[in-house]
Amino acid sequence: MFKINENYLKLPGSYLFSTIAKKVAAYKEANPDRQVISLGIGDVTQPLAPAVIEALHRAVDEMGAAETFHGYAPDLGYEFLRRAIIDNDYRSRSVDIALDEVFVSDGAKSDSGNIVDIFAVDNRIAVTDPVYPVYVDSNAMSGKTGEYIKEKECWSNVIYMPCTAENNFVPHFPDETPDIIYICCPNNPTGTTLKKEELQKWVDYANDKKAVIIYDAAYEAYISESDVPHSIYECDGAKTCAIEMRSFSKNAGFTGTRLGFTVVPKELKSSGTSLNQLWARRHGTKFNGAPYIIQRAGEAVYSEAGKAQTKQQIAYYMKNASQIREELTNMGYTVFGGVNAPYIWLQTPEGMKSWDFFDVLLERANVVGTPGSGFGPSGEGYFRLTAFGSAESTAQALERIRAL
Repeated sequence: MFKINENYLKLPGSYLFSTIAKKVAAYKEANPDRQVISLGIGDVTQPLAPAVIEALHRAVDEMGAAETFHGYAPDLGYEFLRRAIIDNDYRSRSVDIALDEVFVSDGAKSDSGNIVDIFAVDNRIAVTDPVYPVYVDSNAMSGKTGEYIKEKECWSNVIYMPCTAENNFVPHFPDETPDIIYICCPNNPTGTTLKKEELQKWVDYANDKKAVIIYDAAYEAYISESDVPHSIYECDGAKTCAIEMRSFSKNAGFTGTRLGFTVVPKELKSSGTSLNQLWARRHGTKFNGAPYIIQRAGEAVYSEAGKAQTKQQIAYYMKNASQIREELTNMGYTVFGGVNAPYIWLQTPEGMKSWDFFDVLLERANVVGTPGSGFGPSGEGYFRLTAFGSAESTAQALERIRAL
């Protein structure tokens, strides 16, 4: 008789955003006359840049001719895209990354889930708290998180590193020693960042403890402050302790086309074994794939026209973020984020529970956000709004919140 992976049975309920979608769908069905505005799920709304669309069309035409047709992509991704990534994302910041250290994929979310395969089940993970739930969920599915403690909404074998207003959202080194450390910067959901000297301390800590940092830089394009690094490899010694993940979803609007990459340096080793080799083996065997057409589109993001056009889109979302931050502050909310990331993190009014505030916003203002408790124990009492809506819907949502 076949058996299931019982670790899946430990997962609490459904995925956070699936729960939100079900609640919203039920509300809409019961209230078909209400216009609901979503500032919840972090999906972009602006269309792909013209330079990207042109590249897609050219690549489609190539696929229609025998001389230029492309089948399976190379395991690591096409060299033209990996070179563009290195030149623009790393070499331009004086960071030396080799061609075979870049692994192109169908998105950072996939890589976040897949990377756990190369680590032993008895590794102890540490996560900044609150943080993107995929990190913990992926490790739970592979049996690395222990048991779920329902009353505390946390896992018994996960080291949580609280990031709250009290510590300026900068995590302290944990009392227990982790093997794998997850850092998302700029952070989803808080929208907050680590300055270079703060991140350097984490790199030094990881090297000292022989731990590995999995660094999610999906929102680096939104960084506006000069003392916030765009890559962990801007810190000394990072190549011996860090894996970096990036995405084209938020900086170039690829949420519907799917493209990302992970950097695994060859200097990163465990007991003499290169993690680069392990990831290359895993990538080649179980890679979901990013088609030639999509990789050509990714290359176009780095063209002069692509850079200018995506910069305009980022500015559009950050204008929304600034408006949300400023108006909520004027309404009396305590607000964080919205400066280096398209996320606004606010304290719920009068100590209200995160999900209770979700219900109030949905039912009284017809606005959807994301309960902070869904991102970890320290997210209780907080709430996330995104700046990815249109300028018009964002303004309308704020009017409704003001009327509460």
